Amino acid sequence: MSNAITNLEPKAVWENFYNICQIPHPSEHEEAIRAFFIEFGKKHNLETKVDKTGNIVISKPATKGMENRQGVVLQGHMDMVPQKNSDKNHDFTKDPITTIIDGEWVRADGTTLGADNGMGVAASMAVLQSTTIEHGPIEVLITSNEETGMDGAFGLESGWLKGDILMNLDSEDEGELYVGCAGGEDATISFQFEKEAVPAGSKAFKISLTGLKGGHSGVDIHLQRGNANKLMNRFFNLIGQETDLRIANIEGGSLRNAIPRESFAIVTVPESKVALLKESVISYYETISAEFKTVEPEMQMKIEPADAPAFVIDKNTQKRFIAAIYACPNGVVRMSDDMKGLVETSNNLAIIKFNDNKIETCCLMRSSVDSAKLDLQQAVKSVFELAGANIQFEGAYPGWKPNLDSKILKTMLELYKTKYGVTPEIRAIHAGLECGLLSGAYPNWDLISFGPTIRFPHSPDEKVNIASVVKFWDFLVETLKNVPVK
Repeated sequence: MSNAITNLEPKAVWENFYNICQIPHPSEHEEAIRAFFIEFGKKHNLETKVDKTGNIVISKPATKGMENRQGVVLQGHMDMVPQKNSDKNHDFTKDPITTIIDGEWVRADGTTLGADNGMGVAASMAVLQSTTIEHGPIEVLITSNEETGMDGAFGLESGWLKGDILMNLDSEDEGELYVGCAGGEDATISFQFEKEAVPAGSKAFKISLTGLKGGHSGVDIHLQRGNANKLMNRFFNLIGQETDLRIANIEGGSLRNAIPRESFAIVTVPESKVALLKESVISYYETISAEFKTVEPEMQMKIEPADAPAFVIDKNTQKRFIAAIYACPNGVVRMSDDMKGLVETSNNLAIIKFNDNKIETCCLMRSSVDSAKLDLQQAVKSVFELAGANIQFEGAYPGWKPNLDSKILKTMLELYKTKYGVTPEIRAIHAGLECGLLSGAYPNWDLISFGPTIRFPHSPDEKVNIASVVKFWDFLVETLKNVPVK
């Protein structure tokens, strides 16, 4: 693996990020990266502790003369989203991430990069190991399993940290200060089906829909990219009856917070309908390629012969399933009336998979307005209950309500304008940051989020802008130097 990124500035940040990339750390497989952070703290003779949820806190005393400053908690999460291109042979539980300098950006080789949130954690590590940065009391909080359910944030106990200010380093636009985020909730839907014998005289085929961009369902949902689950289901709805198509298996998407990039189905049709099925795939692909030519230029749809399946799902369940997926809200539901360009409410129809005699579907609903989230929940519930499915809601987490009177916000606005000659944007984000949950255990915290510029997180196109890392780091250092007194 190339270590060229370790020559980039700021050197300490990139070296730390490179080291993080060497250790596999997808969500729910964090043992090795947790051990790495613990060893890092001990190596630098810093107090290091782990809570029962797997969160880590590494503490560093104030530098001389800064003891009277408010304590700062630098916060990020240790896990990354494991997404790769279908032609990439990569095991996220065993293989390191290959980093590539591509012009003004750093990206990975056909996989997610892990800049979300590896860059924020790497910067926190650089603060901890520095002997020259002026700062008050510092605690670095690295939470566990953020991407799969914010488990670490949910499990954080009150009284465990001493700081007054939480600086979340997990937002993705340099020059913007984030003061709010959306809340979210998962919906898990299951259709029970009967296994029926494959109709006599049928031929089996594998239909693949690949090459979509996907992306973060909070950050990229407004880009109107294709959802592989919705597009595959649209095809079934379009030609299912006239071809007597029967579904034997369908798998699409893998993470609740990633827009699904691929969908694969095993279907059967009578031998007399084979030609019509093949023609329909070609025709449908031409249609959706024209619709999505700007946002999904690399989308592919293929049909190829498959081995005969052991069974197909019963006709009644198939009909209800296709209708419900077709009707389920997906994408942006409403834009914010109060903040220009901000998505208020959305749904990501994220995962469809077979599990024994069930078809399971997962949605992630987000909104910065609690009543709107509840309304969306009821809409999704109504669709699937009418179709005879079972639906459960879980993993709800609160949004983070903006506080425009925040002292650290005012300090950082002034510092940025003085340093760079422009006033940073004050923003909220549709993605779920951990701030809302963390402040439940520490309601006294003054909260803010900022970070370098990262594009297309949660997808193999993820990349981080090199110049923005320099500005992010310099601004972080300047902010720590000027934290308000207690």
